[in-house]
Amino acid sequence: MNPSEFDFISTLLKNRSGLVLTPEKSYLLESRLMPVARKHGMKGLEELIQAVRGDKGGALTVDVTEAMTTNESFFFRDAKPFDMFRDLILPQLIQSRAVQKSFRIFCAAASSGQEPYSIAMILKEAAARLQGWRIEIVGTDISTEILAKAKSGLYSQFEVQRGLPIQMLVKYFEKKDEQWQISQDLRDMVTYKEYNLLTDLKPLGKFDVVFCRNVLIYFDRETKGVVLSNIADLMPADGTLFLGGAETVLGISDRFKPVPEQRGVYGVVTG
Repeated sequence: MNPSEFDFISTLLKNRSGLVLTPEKSYLLESRLMPVARKHGMKGLEELIQAVRGDKGGALTVDVTEAMTTNESFFFRDAKPFDMFRDLILPQLIQSRAVQKSFRIFCAAASSGQEPYSIAMILKEAAARLQGWRIEIVGTDISTEILAKAKSGLYSQFEVQRGLPIQMLVKYFEKKDEQWQISQDLRDMVTYKEYNLLTDLKPLGKFDVVFCRNVLIYFDRETKGVVLSNIADLMPADGTLFLGGAETVLGISDRFKPVPEQRGVYGVVTG
């Protein structure tokens, strides 16, 4: 791949998804785009890129974008944020939302669904305290293909072994041939929507808790600021934002402030 081809693909990805592809990550192009080329009956990346140039945002462009932006996910990833949600944030919500008995959770870039389903399992475990409550979990992603997998709730043996406690597997999953499927009850707790974080998110409604973990690391500073601002517009004054352990709002956005002694957790700046 020559420099002009790399520049074309990296610009396309930045404009469509916010993903910043630096030259040292160019190796990803071959591993992720060769399957797209083969799917469309093409011999290699040069032929694929030439076709994308004339595609003008069509199906081929969508396939290329989805191939490059689909990221790895697994159940209860990094554990601590989920413990924090269960032990700190959920009790606060139960107290602060006691009158309306409802709250909403947003999982941005939900990928194949492990994060929203992890949250759903935590809420299911707290069912006795949440009886009569109306709780919504909304997961979005730019990839229609990965969202279809999330909606199906079907995971391989390898996927359920990554982070999922065995008691949760036994309690909430059913064996389907060589895969495991999460229960219909939990699938019904999550609504999945195709959405680009760089666009206006207001149609999604307001959210009391937002998980946007391990997403900002793929964006440049300006794009990070845009995404954080879009998310802040969705949240009430006492909302909670979870970012990945290597991510921060400091020096990027003045819409959020760190929650003291809680790494990766942020509150909304008011006034």
